[in-house]
Amino acid sequence: MARQNTLFKEAYNRYAAGLKADTALPSEPEIAAELGVSRSTARAILMRLSDAGIILWNKRQKTVLRQPTQDDFFPEEETNSLHDIIERSFMLRIMSDEAQPGMQINELELAREIGTGTSVVREFLIRFSRFGLIEKRPNSHWILKGFTREFALELADVREMFEMHSAAEFGRLPPDHHAWKALKAIEREHHDLIEDFDVRYRDFSRLDEKLHLLIHRASNNRFIADFYDVIAIVFHYHYQWNKTFARERNARAIAEHLAYIEALQSRDPQRIDAACRSHLASARQTLLQSIPQAATELAGSAA
Repeated sequence: MARQNTLFKEAYNRYAAGLKADTALPSEPEIAAELGVSRSTARAILMRLSDAGIILWNKRQKTVLRQPTQDDFFPEEETNSLHDIIERSFMLRIMSDEAQPGMQINELELAREIGTGTSVVREFLIRFSRFGLIEKRPNSHWILKGFTREFALELADVREMFEMHSAAEFGRLPPDHHAWKALKAIEREHHDLIEDFDVRYRDFSRLDEKLHLLIHRASNNRFIADFYDVIAIVFHYHYQWNKTFARERNARAIAEHLAYIEALQSRDPQRIDAACRSHLASARQTLLQSIPQAATELAGSAA
């Protein structure tokens, strides 16, 4: 239910931002298609706009009375992009204990689970499939493929090139850039996790994703942003398939993160470079250790 609510808020904010006074709105199916959400979500958006006095909704006629003000929008911290929602739902599915190479992924089931249209789910899967971890089959089905050592090494090489550049750029951000405040908040979250680590150590993956996403956005490079999305998905989720020594692994990674954050805050290029290299070398090793031998053999025989 929380995921559905987040999707609604994100879609509502997107739609409200584009409204102009004295214009007529299209039908519910057209709004749903435009936003990539279900018709029920589109109707909920219209109801909220109507209740707020932003639109006049009289049967099939929907007219914008006024442009939304800042108070009409949901706070940013309560929303995620539709891409993020689909990504998390997809990764939770392939991270389940039942997920094995050869497992089927159905577009319709995934879209229904998220509460969005199949077209946006299909776009995400097509984009993800470029990296060879899933493969399209007839009738809206996809097959989860194996994860080989060669694939992991290539992925680590590209990830390291991207992040070394992004970390250097982060250190050059102006002092008043919002990223510094976000980095401080992430640092506090690390300390909060340490205080309750025995219970919450599995929460580290989400924090890991958050930190690296913040760093790579500092690159302000459209090509890095495009490819890093998929690289990050694999790095931040795939190793969870192997839960052996998860507590020890996450404890080590948290210590590396805090050293990395401290280096970024110093803005010293040499410290940033050293901390980044150290953490990425450890992440490479973790990724390689996560590859199940059976999955590797199956992928090799299928190649």
